[in-house]
Amino acid sequence: MAVTIETDHLKAVLNEKGAELASLKRKDADIEYIWQADPEFWKRHAPVLFPIVGSLKNGTYSYKGKTYQLPQHGFARDMNFELIEQKEDAASFRLKSTEETKKVYPFDFELVIGYVLGGDGLTVDYQVKNTADEEMYFSIGAHPAFNIPLEDSLTFTDYYVDPSPAKSRIHLPLKDGLIDLKQRTLGQTNTSIALNHELFKNDALIYETKGLNSFAIRTEKSPHSVTVSFKDFSYVGIWSTYPTKSSFVCIEPWVGIADTTESSGDLTEKLGIQKLAAQDIFHTKYAIVVK
Repeated sequence: MAVTIETDHLKAVLNEKGAELASLKRKDADIEYIWQADPEFWKRHAPVLFPIVGSLKNGTYSYKGKTYQLPQHGFARDMNFELIEQKEDAASFRLKSTEETKKVYPFDFELVIGYVLGGDGLTVDYQVKNTADEEMYFSIGAHPAFNIPLEDSLTFTDYYVDPSPAKSRIHLPLKDGLIDLKQRTLGQTNTSIALNHELFKNDALIYETKGLNSFAIRTEKSPHSVTVSFKDFSYVGIWSTYPTKSSFVCIEPWVGIADTTESSGDLTEKLGIQKLAAQDIFHTKYAIVVK
């Protein structure tokens, strides 16, 4: 089922499957900012990544001597959430652990995703609760895809990514879907990044992020843009399909990251993994501003 929230200026559509943002429009400009999930290119809009971000080495991980399998980005994006609150301009969804989820992820949890429209954008709120009496390990991330170009008269290469603050960040390259720490370099995010499809020939661009960050997609040929802002996310991925040339770019704040090429497979040692005490709650949020 789809849930619609709106203000005088904005309208968003949210799917109960995956608690996924499926549409975000400015009413005054009639521009759709979210990729409409054409399966010929990529079948998703803005999936929630949980309980892992990225890929596992050999598709498996171990915890307390037992081996488990999880697909890339985990299972939350493919599960039906419960709508727990809806207002005119906001909605919240909940996913709880089940006997089925514990077969692949042996933790008791409650994941709540909240969406609130206001001003020129949408705030997305993540809350993870450990509902067990022992610690849990998890990662969580966002994967919103934005239509590029935003206007039919423009092209993909008319746009650029504008990082703020303008400073260099550690770039973490991927090798067969895993982080290759030996090849990490200083990424030139102290200036704008011109968009072209070749940029993604080696998969996503991944950077370490600390403190307040924003990544905007802009063009000099139009005032319309989209900005993703966040504070408490350790990494960001910038991605589009390659060699298929799709009309979208993802800006992805992550608390967690793919396994490294040197990963031991032990979940407690995983790069970027979060440890949550019994009955404790983890909370973070990010914002999408559309002009």
